[in-house]
Amino acid sequence: MKMTLKFLTLGFYLANFILIIFYLYPGSIFGCFLYNDCNIQPQITRDFIISSNHFYAFTILSTLGILAYKNTKKMKFLISYLFLLSIILELFHFIIPNREFEISDLFGNILGVIFVIIIYKVKDKYV
Repeated sequence: MKMTLKFLTLGFYLANFILIIFYLYPGSIFGCFLYNDCNIQPQITRDFIISSNHFYAFTILSTLGILAYKNTKKMKFLISYLFLLSIILELFHFIIPNREFEISDLFGNILGVIFVIIIYKVKDKYV
């Protein structure tokens, strides 16, 4: 059990690091490798009101964080951190070259965090 917790914690830190690199890179790292064009952002699924890529990214990050820190005193801090990270990283797109701030991306980030928190709270209450 302790090994799984260490693995999840390490996964959460690694996912944070990778996400921050992808967000702060001036262009699309995936576009550079897949299309040889750093200006093209690959889409996992089509966007619907919010950015699906951002929703998926923050859903994965939030899931790793909650699994790593559930039943600890750090949950409130973690939730605050996830919300602030989702906002601050998107605001950086105002100043990063070849990146644009988009409200749909911001909502995708925030809804990814909210989605995981709701599932965690419902599971915690009923299971």
